[in-house]
Amino acid sequence: MSIAYTITANEPVNQQIYRFLRQDIVTCVIHPGSLLSEKEVSSRFNVSRQPVREAFIKLAEAGLVQILPQRGTFVRKISAQRVADGRFIREAVEIAVVRRAAMEAAPAALMALEHNLQLQKMAAQRHDVQAFLMLDDEFHLLIAQSIHCELAWETVENIKATMDRVRFLTLSKVSPPESLIEQHEEILSTLRNKDADGAEQAMRRHLQEMIFSITPIAEQNSEWFEQV
Repeated sequence: MSIAYTITANEPVNQQIYRFLRQDIVTCVIHPGSLLSEKEVSSRFNVSRQPVREAFIKLAEAGLVQILPQRGTFVRKISAQRVADGRFIREAVEIAVVRRAAMEAAPAALMALEHNLQLQKMAAQRHDVQAFLMLDDEFHLLIAQSIHCELAWETVENIKATMDRVRFLTLSKVSPPESLIEQHEEILSTLRNKDADGAEQAMRRHLQEMIFSITPIAEQNSEWFEQV
Protein backbone atom coordinates (compact mmCIF):
# COMPACT_ATOMS: atom_id res chain seq x y z
CA MET A 1 0.00 0.00 0.00
CA SER A 2 1.36 3.41 -0.94
CA ILE A 3 1.99 6.12 1.63
CA ALA A 4 -0.50 9.01 1.81
CA TYR A 5 1.89 11.71 0.58
CA THR A 6 0.97 15.39 0.93
CA ILE A 7 1.84 18.09 -1.59
CA THR A 8 3.19 21.22 0.11
CA ALA A 9 4.07 24.74 -1.01
CA ASN A 10 7.74 24.34 -0.03
CA GLU A 11 9.04 23.07 -3.38
CA PRO A 12 7.86 22.69 -6.99
CA VAL A 13 4.97 20.25 -7.36
CA ASN A 14 6.66 18.25 -10.12
CA GLN A 15 9.69 17.60 -7.89
CA GLN A 16 7.47 16.39 -5.05
CA ILE A 17 5.53 14.06 -7.32
CA TYR A 18 8.80 12.75 -8.77
CA ARG A 19 10.13 12.04 -5.28
CA PHE A 20 6.92 10.36 -4.11
CA LEU A 21 6.65 8.17 -7.20
CA ARG A 22 10.35 7.33 -7.05
CA GLN A 23 9.89 6.16 -3.47
CA ASP A 24 6.93 3.97 -4.43
CA ILE A 25 8.82 2.49 -7.39
CA VAL A 26 12.04 1.88 -5.44
CA THR A 27 10.18 0.13 -2.62
CA CYS A 28 8.14 -1.85 -5.18
CA VAL A 29 4.83 -0.45 -3.95
CA ILE A 30 4.39 0.21 -7.66
CA HIS A 31 5.53 -3.02 -9.28
CA PRO A 32 7.92 -3.25 -12.24
CA GLY A 33 5.90 -3.44 -15.45
CA SER A 34 2.98 -1.43 -14.07
CA LEU A 35 1.24 1.20 -16.17
CA LEU A 36 1.36 4.72 -14.73
CA SER A 37 -1.66 6.84 -15.63
CA GLU A 38 -1.28 10.63 -15.78
CA LYS A 39 -4.97 10.96 -14.94
CA GLU A 40 -4.80 8.66 -11.92
CA VAL A 41 -1.63 10.25 -10.56
CA SER A 42 -3.01 13.77 -10.99
CA SER A 43 -6.18 12.71 -9.17
CA ARG A 44 -4.16 11.06 -6.41
CA PHE A 45 -2.25 14.27 -5.69
CA ASN A 46 -5.09 16.62 -6.69
CA VAL A 47 -2.93 18.48 -9.22
CA SER A 48 -3.06 19.19 -12.95
CA ARG A 49 -1.49 16.81 -15.42
CA GLN A 50 1.42 19.12 -16.31
CA PRO A 51 3.54 18.53 -13.15
CA VAL A 52 2.73 14.82 -13.40
CA ARG A 53 3.98 14.78 -16.99
CA GLU A 54 7.16 16.57 -15.89
CA ALA A 55 7.66 14.06 -13.06
CA PHE A 56 7.27 11.18 -15.53
CA ILE A 57 10.00 12.70 -17.73
CA LYS A 58 12.36 12.91 -14.76
CA LEU A 59 11.55 9.31 -13.79
CA ALA A 60 12.38 8.28 -17.36
CA GLU A 61 15.73 10.09 -17.12
CA ALA A 62 16.42 8.13 -13.91
CA GLY A 63 15.72 4.90 -15.78
CA LEU A 64 12.67 4.03 -13.68
CA VAL A 65 9.94 4.39 -16.30
CA GLN A 66 9.60 4.13 -20.05
CA ILE A 67 7.35 6.56 -21.93
CA LEU A 68 5.89 4.91 -25.03
CA PRO A 69 4.00 7.21 -27.43
CA GLN A 70 0.37 6.18 -27.92
CA ARG A 71 0.77 3.41 -25.34
CA GLY A 72 1.52 5.09 -22.02
CA THR A 73 4.14 5.23 -19.28
CA PHE A 74 5.33 1.96 -17.80
CA VAL A 75 7.53 1.24 -14.78
CA ARG A 76 10.66 -0.35 -16.18
CA LYS A 77 11.52 -3.85 -15.17
CA ILE A 78 14.82 -4.10 -13.33
CA SER A 79 17.85 -4.41 -15.60
CA ALA A 80 20.70 -6.46 -14.14
CA GLN A 81 23.06 -4.74 -16.58
CA ARG A 82 21.94 -1.27 -15.47
CA VAL A 83 22.42 -2.28 -11.84
CA ALA A 84 25.95 -3.49 -12.63
CA ASP A 85 26.77 -0.31 -14.56
CA GLY A 86 25.44 1.88 -11.75
CA ARG A 87 27.42 -0.03 -9.15
CA PHE A 88 30.60 0.35 -11.24
CA ILE A 89 30.19 4.13 -11.42
CA ARG A 90 29.20 4.39 -7.77
CA GLU A 91 32.23 2.35 -6.70
CA ALA A 92 34.62 4.59 -8.64
CA VAL A 93 33.18 7.74 -7.05
CA GLU A 94 32.81 6.47 -3.50
CA ILE A 95 36.24 4.86 -3.31
CA ALA A 96 37.82 8.18 -4.26
CA VAL A 97 35.69 9.89 -1.60
CA VAL A 98 36.42 7.42 1.19
CA ARG A 99 40.17 7.45 0.55
CA ARG A 100 40.22 11.23 0.90
CA ALA A 101 37.93 11.07 3.94
CA ALA A 102 40.38 8.71 5.64
CA MET A 103 42.94 11.49 5.55
CA GLU A 104 40.75 14.55 6.03
CA ALA A 105 37.61 13.70 8.05
CA ALA A 106 37.43 15.77 11.23
CA PRO A 107 36.40 14.32 14.62
CA ALA A 108 32.97 15.96 14.35
CA ALA A 109 32.36 14.18 11.03
CA LEU A 110 33.31 10.83 12.57
CA MET A 111 30.92 11.50 15.46
CA ALA A 112 28.11 12.19 12.96
CA LEU A 113 28.83 8.85 11.28
CA GLU A 114 28.76 7.08 14.65
CA HIS A 115 25.41 8.68 15.48
CA ASN A 116 24.06 7.60 12.11
CA LEU A 117 25.17 4.02 12.80
CA GLN A 118 23.28 4.02 16.09
CA LEU A 119 20.13 5.13 14.26
CA GLN A 120 20.69 2.38 11.69
CA LYS A 121 20.77 -0.20 14.49
CA MET A 122 17.53 1.16 15.93
CA ALA A 123 15.82 1.04 12.51
CA ALA A 124 17.02 -2.54 12.02
CA GLN A 125 15.62 -3.53 15.43
CA ARG A 126 12.24 -2.02 14.44
CA HIS A 127 12.41 -3.82 11.06
CA ASP A 128 11.84 -0.41 9.46
CA VAL A 129 13.27 -1.04 6.00
CA GLN A 130 12.51 2.39 4.54
CA ALA A 131 14.08 4.20 7.51
CA PHE A 132 17.13 1.96 7.27
CA LEU A 133 17.57 2.69 3.56
CA MET A 134 17.38 6.43 4.21
CA LEU A 135 19.99 6.15 6.97
CA ASP A 136 22.18 3.99 4.73
CA ASP A 137 22.13 6.75 2.11
CA GLU A 138 22.79 9.37 4.79
CA PHE A 139 25.87 7.43 5.96
CA HIS A 140 27.39 7.69 2.49
CA LEU A 141 26.33 11.34 2.18
CA LEU A 142 28.04 12.12 5.50
CA ILE A 143 31.29 10.67 4.20
CA ALA A 144 31.10 12.99 1.18
CA GLN A 145 30.25 15.92 3.44
CA SER A 146 33.27 15.13 5.61
CA ILE A 147 35.48 16.23 2.70
CA HIS A 148 33.11 19.03 1.64
CA CYS A 149 32.22 17.26 -1.61
CA GLU A 150 28.44 16.83 -1.55
CA LEU A 151 28.49 16.87 -5.36
CA ALA A 152 30.06 13.40 -5.27
CA TRP A 153 27.00 12.02 -3.51
CA GLU A 154 24.64 13.96 -5.78
CA THR A 155 26.34 12.25 -8.73
CA VAL A 156 25.79 8.84 -7.14
CA GLU A 157 22.20 9.69 -6.24
CA ASN A 158 21.43 10.51 -9.86
CA ILE A 159 22.50 7.09 -11.16
CA LYS A 160 21.45 4.68 -8.42
CA ALA A 161 17.65 4.51 -8.74
CA THR A 162 17.72 1.04 -10.31
CA MET A 163 20.22 -0.12 -7.69
CA ASP A 164 17.89 1.08 -4.96
CA ARG A 165 15.13 -1.28 -6.06
CA VAL A 166 17.49 -4.23 -5.68
CA ARG A 167 18.71 -2.88 -2.33
CA PHE A 168 15.14 -2.79 -1.05
CA LEU A 169 14.43 -6.34 -2.19
CA THR A 170 17.67 -7.72 -0.71
CA LEU A 171 17.28 -6.29 2.78
CA SER A 172 14.78 -8.88 3.99
CA LYS A 173 16.03 -11.88 1.99
CA VAL A 174 19.70 -11.69 1.03
CA SER A 175 21.57 -8.83 2.71
CA PRO A 176 19.93 -8.17 6.09
CA PRO A 177 20.54 -4.77 7.68
CA GLU A 178 22.73 -6.32 10.38
CA SER A 179 25.37 -7.38 7.82
CA LEU A 180 25.29 -3.96 6.17
CA ILE A 181 25.72 -2.28 9.55
CA GLU A 182 28.82 -4.41 10.18
CA GLN A 183 30.21 -3.24 6.84
CA HIS A 184 29.47 0.38 7.74
CA GLU A 185 31.23 -0.11 11.08
CA GLU A 186 34.28 -1.46 9.26
CA ILE A 187 34.32 1.60 7.00
CA LEU A 188 34.08 3.93 10.00
CA SER A 189 36.89 2.07 11.78
CA THR A 190 39.22 2.62 8.84
CA LEU A 191 38.33 6.31 8.77
CA ARG A 192 39.13 6.63 12.47
CA ASN A 193 42.49 4.95 11.85
CA LYS A 194 43.22 7.20 8.85
CA ASP A 195 43.75 4.03 6.82
CA ALA A 196 43.07 5.01 3.21
CA ASP A 197 43.91 1.57 1.78
CA GLY A 198 41.72 -0.15 4.37
CA ALA A 199 38.90 2.33 3.70
CA GLU A 200 39.07 1.58 -0.02
CA GLN A 201 38.93 -2.18 0.59
CA ALA A 202 36.05 -1.87 3.06
CA MET A 203 34.03 0.34 0.71
CA ARG A 204 34.71 -1.95 -2.25
CA ARG A 205 33.51 -5.02 -0.30
CA HIS A 206 30.43 -3.12 0.82
CA LEU A 207 29.41 -2.01 -2.67
CA GLN A 208 30.15 -5.40 -4.24
CA GLU A 209 27.41 -6.87 -2.05
CA MET A 210 25.01 -5.77 -4.81
CA ILE A 211 26.63 -8.09 -7.37
CA PHE A 212 26.39 -11.12 -5.10
CA SER A 213 22.78 -10.44 -4.13
CA ILE A 214 21.16 -9.68 -7.48
CA THR A 215 21.15 -13.27 -8.79
CA PRO A 216 19.05 -14.82 -6.00
CA ILE A 217 16.73 -11.80 -5.99
CA ALA A 218 16.22 -12.06 -9.76
CA GLU A 219 15.43 -15.76 -9.36
CA GLN A 220 12.88 -15.07 -6.62
CA ASN A 221 11.23 -12.19 -8.53
CA SER A 222 11.81 -13.15 -12.17
CA GLU A 223 8.69 -11.32 -13.39
CA TRP A 224 10.16 -8.02 -12.15
CA PHE A 225 13.44 -8.36 -14.08
CA GLU A 226 14.25 -7.85 -17.74
CA GLN A 227 14.92 -11.16 -19.44
CA VAL A 228 18.24 -11.44 -21.28
